[in-house]
Amino acid sequence: MPASARPRSHGVLSGLLVLATAAVLSLAVPTSASAADTWTETGSDRARPLTESQGLTSVEVPAGSPNRYTGIGTIPLGLSLRGWNHVGDPDATYDGYYVEPYQEDSGGAKMYRVQAPDGSWSEYVHALSPGEALNNSWVAISPDGQWMLSGEWGTMNRLLVFPTPGVNASTSPSANLPQAATVHLDHAVSDVQGCDFSGPTTLLCSSDDPDGSLFGMTKPLLQIDLSAAPNGSDVTGHVTALRPLPLRSGCSGSFEAEGIDYDRRTGILRVIVMSPGFCVITDSKTYKFSRG
Repeated sequence: MPASARPRSHGVLSGLLVLATAAVLSLAVPTSASAADTWTETGSDRARPLTESQGLTSVEVPAGSPNRYTGIGTIPLGLSLRGWNHVGDPDATYDGYYVEPYQEDSGGAKMYRVQAPDGSWSEYVHALSPGEALNNSWVAISPDGQWMLSGEWGTMNRLLVFPTPGVNASTSPSANLPQAATVHLDHAVSDVQGCDFSGPTTLLCSSDDPDGSLFGMTKPLLQIDLSAAPNGSDVTGHVTALRPLPLRSGCSGSFEAEGIDYDRRTGILRVIVMSPGFCVITDSKTYKFSRG
């Protein structure tokens, strides 16, 4: 039958079928996926196990400052002798304050060591709240510098919010650093080792999750979109798993995803992954990623 002679109802049914298929597909793909960034691996540097095994951050002030790293070899002897024997993933404000998170085996408190732009150091101690895990794996400072996020080890549905020690006027080294608010996550996360702000309401996080049941992948790179910029009040956070982190080594065994850094000047994202076994010395890497 010539095309001009086909019943018009056939074309209508075809159009309805196309619309129905599109509707089904739109329901099958979460809308959050289109809002999430994609990150492509662009290179790597060797991560030294003693001094670059826990965390890293880019420093904008003063201009030309090198990236900073943490590891067991960067803990001052005096702090270690006082019980602060673990340092996590640090962060720095856009005006030159640098913050390192510490924990102690006794588990009664956490400590944040702050270096001011003039080079002076101070310590801010946070007494654990009821039910708060002792781990102090990372800090992420909001772009305005006033609020600091931190997380707990294990499977969690929240992030903790503190006034940034040394920056927020409400803080003092002589007083307890209080928790100011909570980020309530819409999806559980596990063993988060580092987070960094890539925008006013967007966090990128490295998870050391060895199980993979939460997102269908182990060691995922996560994006957390906050309902509002941190301001001292509770907010919600939408969690998206973006991709698995690279796990490449000459040794087999358990890798460990560590700290993360987003450099807003270059747009480069960096994540530390420590290799298993003896290869922790030889081929642990800080992987680099670019958006898009």
